[in-house]
Amino acid sequence: MIQKFIELGEGYSDLYELIELGRANKHRISSLLCLHTKKGDNEFASVIITLQPAAEGKFLPLYICREGIPAHSKRYQLFMDFAEEAGIKPIVFDVKNSEEFADKEIYFHYLTGILRLNYLLPPLQ
Repeated sequence: MIQKFIELGEGYSDLYELIELGRANKHRISSLLCLHTKKGDNEFASVIITLQPAAEGKFLPLYICREGIPAHSKRYQLFMDFAEEAGIKPIVFDVKNSEEFADKEIYFHYLTGILRLNYLLPPLQ
């Protein structure tokens, strides 16, 4: 099974696209995640929609808006409202800032490890 982060952006207008992806694929949503991080003195959030693998191809997408949403902002609340609309409780936890890693791919490997250790992603097959 292939598991891959698909970054839509940092959570500005692309947050609306992420929510629409969730609405269109509500039957496939596996989990909704809010990852909090600090940048300087400010707290930001990455939001992720994890979908069940497609029947053909066994591809498990993780759609992410990375670290552009101020925690406790209107955009953050939009994602929480979508979670309530979908009837799914979002999973919230703290992670390191992506700027602490040499590049985005290493950061995504870090997130994959955290998600797998918390049984939010299935093991590779």
